[in-house]
Amino acid sequence: MPPAEDIQRQLLGAWRMMTGRRDGVRLLDVSIDGFWNSFFAIVVALPALLVGWVPLANELAAPDARFSGRALLLFRLAIVDVGSWVLPIAALAVVAGFAGIRDRFVHYVVASNWASVLFAWFMLPASLLRLVMPGAAEAATTLSLGIFLGCLVLSWRLTNAAIDKGAAVATGVFAGMLVASIMTLFALQDILGIAPASVQ
Repeated sequence: MPPAEDIQRQLLGAWRMMTGRRDGVRLLDVSIDGFWNSFFAIVVALPALLVGWVPLANELAAPDARFSGRALLLFRLAIVDVGSWVLPIAALAVVAGFAGIRDRFVHYVVASNWASVLFAWFMLPASLLRLVMPGAAEAATTLSLGIFLGCLVLSWRLTNAAIDKGAAVATGVFAGMLVASIMTLFALQDILGIAPASVQ
């Protein structure tokens, strides 16, 4: 686990990149160690993610489900989210050379990993609303959608700063990673039996 000071510095770097300040990349550790350490971002995001998984597990679980059953469902939701975070990065590693971004791959991964921490915490108000007020599901969904759309804009700006090869290349990487994440999400939901269709 990186020291707290390093985590704070890289979160600040990701935030600066998302707000249009390309110098934020200088705050990132783009060494080999920094690359692997950036995956500790999952641990930093975990509390916020957990708040989102709990109400979803409650919604998907059968009314008479035992604690062990709900805990298993929670674990499966964690696998889905972590998988949709990590697997698209692995896919990008395979095609980075063909896409002409091999020299910026580490920059992008480090930046996007730490940015994902911020996105997870941005979603916390909507998750808390769903957890504390189950009857306000519609309001929570609307809030989640608004935050998600805002995160998409910030994510594109971060991608553009990290890739540093122009808006067209950044848009291609951004769109490809978004599609890959969504496809991975749906595939893992289906494999683990928690796809929306399975609970209709």
